Parts: sequence; structure tokens; C-alpha cells
Amino acid sequence: MNMSRMKEIASPVSSSKLAERGETSGARDLSCSHLGNTPVDIRGRPIKNLSKTGGWVAAFFIFGNEVAERMAYFGLSVNMVAFLFYVVHRPFNSAANAVNNFLGVSQASSVIGGFLADAYLGRYWTIAIFATLYLFGLIGITVIASVGVFLPEQSTCDQLSLLLGSCEQAKPWQMGFLYLVLYMTSFGSAGIRPCVSSFGADQFDEREESYQSTLDRFFNFFYLSVTVGAVAAFTLVVYVQMERGWAYAFGLMALAMAASNALFFAGTPLYRHRLPGGSPLTRVAQVLVAAYRKRSFPLLDGKSSGLYEVPGERSAIRGSAKIPHSDELRWLDKAALIVNDGPEPSPWRLSTVTQVEEVKILVKLLPITGCTVLLSLMITGFLTLSIQQVYTLNTHIGKFKIPITSIPVFPALSILLLLSVYYSTFAPLARRLTGHPHGASQLQRIGLGLAMSVLSVTFAGVFERYRRTYAIEHGFEFIFLTAMPGLSVFWLLIPYCLIGIAEVFTVVGLLEFLYEEAPDAMKSVASSYAAVAGGLGCFGATLLNKIVKAATGDEGNGRPSWLAQNVNLGRFEYYYWLLSVLSFLNLCCFIYCAKRYRYRVRGGLQT
Repeated sequence: MNMSRMKEIASPVSSSKLAERGETSGARDLSCSHLGNTPVDIRGRPIKNLSKTGGWVAAFFIFGNEVAERMAYFGLSVNMVAFLFYVVHRPFNSAANAVNNFLGVSQASSVIGGFLADAYLGRYWTIAIFATLYLFGLIGITVIASVGVFLPEQSTCDQLSLLLGSCEQAKPWQMGFLYLVLYMTSFGSAGIRPCVSSFGADQFDEREESYQSTLDRFFNFFYLSVTVGAVAAFTLVVYVQMERGWAYAFGLMALAMAASNALFFAGTPLYRHRLPGGSPLTRVAQVLVAAYRKRSFPLLDGKSSGLYEVPGERSAIRGSAKIPHSDELRWLDKAALIVNDGPEPSPWRLSTVTQVEEVKILVKLLPITGCTVLLSLMITGFLTLSIQQVYTLNTHIGKFKIPITSIPVFPALSILLLLSVYYSTFAPLARRLTGHPHGASQLQRIGLGLAMSVLSVTFAGVFERYRRTYAIEHGFEFIFLTAMPGLSVFWLLIPYCLIGIAEVFTVVGLLEFLYEEAPDAMKSVASSYAAVAGGLGCFGATLLNKIVKAATGDEGNGRPSWLAQNVNLGRFEYYYWLLSVLSFLNLCCFIYCAKRYRYRVRGGLQT
């Protein structure tokens, strides 16, 4: 080792100067402490009597809020494609892509809400502010559906004109206003999504022995509330739209959102809060810059030898417990390497071990979360495109006809069924196989969900092959908006239910995994990973649709693409089988990443 480098590493930072910052030099006590994660009330004061706050009572206010908010979100999602097609007179593919983009922005921009919550506002105020923005957006959409001046002429547009694309198109200013309020709801949802599950989990004390099992149950109940909201959207909102019209349907969503906000604010005295720890992105940047500046300095042999950490039980980051040093991504440790940085070292030159470990954790979470992007792409593409298939199928149960826009309720019902029997049936059986106290670890549940998704799209391709052949043989080749009496929609429920089961295992496992593994002061940012993955999947679905249409179709020569508007002329089964191949490769990638992943160590024990 170069002697000059040794001297620089050995030269301590001035203890007196560091003491002024509440810090010191040399090897430090890296034990994990809960002191940095102490619950506070809405005014930031430590809660003296925790028994009067938090727990399941506070969580149920959040569950109620989530039911109403998800009812509005899914109601908008499932109805907007039809609204854009039938009322705004956009082509079906254009309407589907617009909704995919709306969903993508809503989820991908969740990182903004997570950043604001962790850095400045806290989770409570972030939810409150963005929920109000969400409500204003829904009110705007209701106004558009209620006042004719915001819509193109409807009186001269019949079904044939819609199919031929000859209906009057919306004026640019009408589309502009519609997109303005639509994306207002999108950003409103983006602020809520990364915070609400973490805020609910904050209501439980991690020092209790039953914390792990309680947290596991919380995330299952949380996703159950999401599903209840979805079922209400696919049934109640659709019924109101069919019976009373678009204005009443959108108005019902706005009313649900208003009720959601009222319920959330009603629980304010019961909530436990976490202090925001300052800008997480700034701390990440400081670690990267400090590590780069010291890239030429060698690390000492000991795992934490010569690394800087503040003394005592608290970390230097408000709202965060200390994180023990890990032996992964060692190149980042150079940011905490003590060299001759002067009497008052800049945070851009010297980081604490906890700050470095925060960045390590965020980096380690990326591959696992990235493996769920394709599931979101698959769900978005499958549920959007399958509506075209549903138009050709018999949706009657006896004399009752299931509304086409209510078909997505079946994946939601499968999720409800699974969550209701999870602890009574699945967990005990899985416990015998895995030996895990909760039946399966978080990563095992994610992997099981991804495996189910492969089965879902594979069966969807098999059924579509049969459906298309049936349509051609029975003279329905060019009649793609007419139901075939001899072919029931219930065949499509098999891939629907499989994709619902895949979603619940993957999403619930991922939400719990991100919350548990995330640093205390970055839980909202880490939770936004799941939403960002979902958003990337929505954008990916739009991009894949465009690539497939361009690569497989040639309108000039009369050759329809796989995703032709006439589903009987297209080859949807090829698209589904393409997804099944991609999903299988994605599953293999996840298994590789999961085997290499090492869970966080808390107080000397792995979680």
C-alpha cells in the first residue's frame, strides 16, 4: 500500500469539530437502534402513551380510505377507455394507449410523492395534499361528462360511424382540458400510492414480539382493501354508468374520493407519524460523490475499519435508526472512509456508515423490483386487450348479461378469495413445505406470483387460438363486435383468475418486502419502487403494442397485425405466447436475483 495513502487514511478528522456536529471519528458502535424511529404525533412530539394511538384501529381508518380511493382509481381506469371511444370518439387503440399512459404516469411519478414524504412533508401531509388534488381532478372529469360544450357532437354518431371513425372528433382544446384533469387525478394518485401502505405499517410498534406477523397481516388486509375498492369500481360504478350515464358514474367516483378524504382526516388523532429525515436524494448523491472522490483510496482489511459513524445509539439522520455495516457493494464504503478531510469535513466528502448503507439498500432493491415490471406490463396489456375478446363472447348467466366493463371484477374476486383463505389454508400448507413461520418468505411469494403469471398468459394464448378458430368456422370472421352464442366468456375467467392470484402474491409480497428492507428515513421512496415498476409496465405495454403492430402488420398491403382492431382477423394468441416466453425468462432472472439477495440484518439477526 502506498505510504502517503496510509497517512491520509490514518489522519483523524478533528474530534472537537465533529463533536459540534454530534459526530466523531474512528471505528464506531454500529448496533441497530429504534431510537431514530420513535413515533411522534402530528406536531412532531414523541408520543408518551402508545396504547392510545396506532394499532389496528388507526389502520382501519387507512383501510377505509384505501377502499374509497381505489374505487375511484379503478372506476376511472375501467371506464375511461370506453368513454374515450364512445363519447370522445377516439379510436380504440388510441383510447387504450391513452389509458395505459395515464396509468403509467400515475404509478411512475409516485417517486415524487415518496420523495416529498421522506424529505419534507411526512407521509400524513403528503397523502392529505395529493388526495385533495385527486378530488379536484375527479370533479373536473365529472364536469366534462356533464356539460356538452366540453365534448364533441353526439347526435350524429351511431355505432357504424364509430367503427368507421367518421364521428366528429374532439377539438384540441377539449382534449387538452380532458387530459389536464385526467393527469391531475394521475398525479394525485401518485402522491398517495407510495405513502399510504407505509403510513399504515407505521401504526405498529416494531419492538413488539408479534411485529413480523402483524405486519404480514397488515399488508394482506391492505391489499384486501385495495381489492374491495376494485370490486366496487367494476360493479357499482359500471352499474351507475349503464343506468344513469357517464356524469353520474364519474360523480360517484368524486363522491367516493371525498368520502375517502373525510375518513382519512377523521382518524388524525389516532395516527402515529415518523419524522421526515431530510432529502433522501441529497444523501444518495453525497454518498456517490464522496465515494467517487475517494475511489483511489484503498479500504482497510476489517469490514468497518476506518469507517466513519456518529457515536451513541442514534444515527445522524433524523427519523432513522442506525444500520449495521454490510460487506456488500464495498466500493460505496469509500464514502465513509476517514481521510485527511480537514477540520470540518463536508458531507460531500465524508458520509456515515448508516448513510452509505441506505444507498446500498436502495441499490439492492432495484433488481428484485425490476423483475416485477413485466408482470405489470402483462396485466395492463392482457386486461386491456382482452376486452376486445369479450365483445365476441357470450356474457350471459341465464337471463342476466354481465356488462363487458365489469369483466375485470373476476380477477379481483379471485384475489378476495385467496386473501380470505390465505391464513386458514395456504399459510399452513406452505409452512409444512418451507418451514417458514408465515408459510413463505416475501421473495418466495413474489416468485410464486411470477410463476402463476406465466401460466396465465400461456392459457390465454391457448384459449385465444380456440376462440379465433371458432369465430372463423362459424362465420363471425368480420363481425367482431357481436357475441358468439356458443362460446362462453367464462373460459376467459381462467387466465383472469390466474393473473389475479399472480398479482396478489407478487404485489403483497413486494410491498411488505420493500417496507421491511427499506431504511427508516426512506420507506416512502422504497415503497414507490413498486409503483414505479407498475408505471414502467404500463408504458411498456403501450410500447410493446406499438412494436408488435408495426412489426406484424402492413395496412398498405391489407395484412392485419397481431393486434388488429378486428380481433378475429388478428393473432392475439401470438401476442400472449410472446408474453409467456418473456415472463418465463423474467422468472428465471428473478430466481437468480432472489438467490443472491441477502436480507437486512437488524440487531444482529436477519429478518
